[in-house]
Amino acid sequence: ARASAVSLSRQVQSTGGSSAVSKCSAAARGYVRDRFLGLLVGRRRRRRAPLIHRGYYVRARAVDHCVQDFLRKTQSHSKTQILSLGAGFDSLYFRLKDMGLLSRTVVYEVDFPNVACQKATLIKGIKELSALVGDAGGEGLGAIAFSGEDYKLLGVDLSELSKLEKALEEAGLDNEVPTLFLAEVVLTYMENSRSDALIEWAAERFSQACFVLYEQMHPEDPFGRVMQQHFSQLNSTLHSLAQYPDREAQRRRFLQKGWTECSIMDMNEFFTFCTPEDEQQRVQALEPFDEYEEWHLKCSHYFVLTAAKGMKPSWTPLLSNRAVPCGDGPVRMAGSVTASVCRMHSEAAGLRRYGHHSALIKPNVILTTGGFGEEDGQHCRTRNFHVLIKHEGCWKAGCVKKENQGKRWDGRLYHTVSCLSNSLALMVGGRTSPSSAALGMLWLKFPESCNALDSHGITVELVDLLPAAEPAALRWRHSATEVMFRGEKYLFIYGGRSAMQPVLGDWYFLHTEELSCTVIPVEGPVPEGRHSHSACSWKGGVLIAGGLGAAEQPLGSVFFLRETEHGFQWQTVETHPPLVPRYSHTAHVHDEKLLLVGGVWFHSSSVPGITVIDLMTGLCMDYIISVEYLEWPLMLHNHSSVFLPNEKELLLIGGGGNCFSFGTHLNPEPVSLSLSNILTSH
Repeated sequence: ARASAVSLSRQVQSTGGSSAVSKCSAAARGYVRDRFLGLLVGRRRRRRAPLIHRGYYVRARAVDHCVQDFLRKTQSHSKTQILSLGAGFDSLYFRLKDMGLLSRTVVYEVDFPNVACQKATLIKGIKELSALVGDAGGEGLGAIAFSGEDYKLLGVDLSELSKLEKALEEAGLDNEVPTLFLAEVVLTYMENSRSDALIEWAAERFSQACFVLYEQMHPEDPFGRVMQQHFSQLNSTLHSLAQYPDREAQRRRFLQKGWTECSIMDMNEFFTFCTPEDEQQRVQALEPFDEYEEWHLKCSHYFVLTAAKGMKPSWTPLLSNRAVPCGDGPVRMAGSVTASVCRMHSEAAGLRRYGHHSALIKPNVILTTGGFGEEDGQHCRTRNFHVLIKHEGCWKAGCVKKENQGKRWDGRLYHTVSCLSNSLALMVGGRTSPSSAALGMLWLKFPESCNALDSHGITVELVDLLPAAEPAALRWRHSATEVMFRGEKYLFIYGGRSAMQPVLGDWYFLHTEELSCTVIPVEGPVPEGRHSHSACSWKGGVLIAGGLGAAEQPLGSVFFLRETEHGFQWQTVETHPPLVPRYSHTAHVHDEKLLLVGGVWFHSSSVPGITVIDLMTGLCMDYIISVEYLEWPLMLHNHSSVFLPNEKELLLIGGGGNCFSFGTHLNPEPVSLSLSNILTSH
């Protein structure tokens, strides 16, 4: 048992080391100001991805917010203490000392003995650190690895509470002065009985105590399952999740263990309501970024909790000046729709991708293009097109032969494909990387007759369009929808984003035969700019729903662009109850009903399923997607979907993304949903 405990402690320590490297990378890119992290991390520096930077930024911001609030609120006391549990190579003490915030405060840090020892050696060997802390001697006394006047570094296993208590007593911790306990992704690695005992001990032994906990939650939804699997593979199981899976369970935990006040926010709420708007904008502009879904999902699976007892006045650092809607309240579900793996004649391995586009180019023929996914055993922008052909009730994967006219196919993401006839489709926009300019337009030509679709697949000819660089096409995460005006067909290209503009709110009417943009008057209140929204043709106009707005906030508005005698008019579609704001969903219209499929919203207690909006009455009903027959997590963002009206069947293709540092999840197979029950029950 001792050997396995040592092995486990090593695994937990390695997660701490990796975390320090990530924080250091975020500091190097300007997310946080911290000149000490680099000194403590040393040569282990690595440059991380923008998504990781944002994740560690919001974690650091939340902890700093709470720590500085504690120091501010306890200024009238002659002495205060901060006890950082599982501190690792964190630089908190040095930053606070450098800012002159520790005139009355002693910082105690605790970690495994070998970690504390390594950190003590680093501090002694780096002049900039040792000069700040001073050396009061006393190292080598029991568990004390380093001792300064206002800084004590202890090497103790947190799960051994009696040893911890003794070591802290020897180091001079005072039970009678205001004390802040910090635990950043630490307690969850301990058995629950031991972490509960620690939480209870802190409340019992200290007369004026505050606690800050930063940890994971929601283990059972698709992102949560990928997250859990990642930590299990590292042999670092997250124990808290089984017993305390959500914020309410964590709140009860603290209140039952002797704390009198407890507040909790997920990181989407913290970033939105406790981070000033100018600071949000600064962070959003630091690096080219296009992983909104993964960022918001990561933030909905981590929380910051503050608890207090004996504090006068009460300590509530998570109360914001702005009204915080309760994002964790359950979304009322009207019923469920069962997901099943599609009946396939052959494997559809080429459909493990996200950010792609699928279009029904003929009855029972679905063409999927672009995206990021798995190809030849590697994760990359997918260059192969993919076709699904329905034959005798089953889908068969066929190959697509591409014939390029002009430059080769670029493997783009977040483009649109619109079928203009039974042998012609138009691809608009998309990108390769978020820092490069968006791509223009391409014709896709395929055989007119169904006989040319042999059982093996289809030939698609790609033709460059000049001028392909029309402003209309230089965007991604946009929509392109067929509308009719005075009997002529147009593509209504709306919204999206570009390398220079994080959100676009403009639109173009592209004449489908002349491929030129036509000015058509549009009246009515202009919707705010958005990308990753949905758009469907309806009654000659277009229905726009949801999307991500300028402040990277999901939108809940639905608009109908209606044809009038002289042009078009924007009209708001009122929904009741109001549509839960979302983006990265797909949509279809059937029998005066708008169906929204999947996406990302900020209600972290559930994931979006199918929403049905009755366009005649505005009634809005949410249905959960039951995944009991799937053996893998179904991630419904960055997916595509095709609705087959005769069968009332919805086909979900691809979807998923980079799950923060937990690996990439790609839905392995197409999924079928029968919607006949919910479409007739309305």
